[in-house]
Amino acid sequence: MPHLARLLHLADSALPTGSFAYSYGLESSITFGLIQTETELRAYLYSFLQQAVGFELPFVTSAATAAAGELAALLGEYDAQLLTPPLHRASLMQGKNWLRLLTTFYPEAGLAELGRELARQELPAHFVPLFGLSLGRIGFATAAIQATYLHLALRDQLSASIRLGFIGPMAGHLLQHDFYGVFENLLASTDIRPYTEATRCTLLLDVAQIFHDDIYSRLFQN
Repeated sequence: MPHLARLLHLADSALPTGSFAYSYGLESSITFGLIQTETELRAYLYSFLQQAVGFELPFVTSAATAAAGELAALLGEYDAQLLTPPLHRASLMQGKNWLRLLTTFYPEAGLAELGRELARQELPAHFVPLFGLSLGRIGFATAAIQATYLHLALRDQLSASIRLGFIGPMAGHLLQHDFYGVFENLLASTDIRPYTEATRCTLLLDVAQIFHDDIYSRLFQN
């Protein structure tokens, strides 16, 4: 199994994958008054992580162990469940960037061939399933892949909160520290299901994502 340091490198926010530009409805929620206090931000983050565990992680986990013949159905299902146009576009762009980056870092993993096969079959190369698929092919353990995905999701949300001026850097990093305990508990108490049983549980978050394009002035893509 590759060393932990390699996984930490891939989780570095300086990596040019485009994830820095995402707010996933957080900016919309703040703009439209759905989040006005730190307590409400905590509730939002908890709901966000619940959805990540219930929806994204099943796709991450299934893709990490998927056989070649299973990819078309998995990618098609994820594509069908991304109902927010801005998020759909951004997911495809980040998936493309992520696969190109890891192809450069790990040429021996056969990711270049994977990219060509996805293009040949015209399969939607979304970031979430490609995250699990690529790291699984490189040889990272499934539990490490799951934890890293949740770390990225949480970090990007709190980074967006700081850049929006909603909380300060110290408060943001304290929240991030506190919420590691939350997602560790979610991972420990929840059986990660196969992607065929993935569920979305935060309707209001989905609505906020839909209205992201209606914000007059935006800092982030969705």
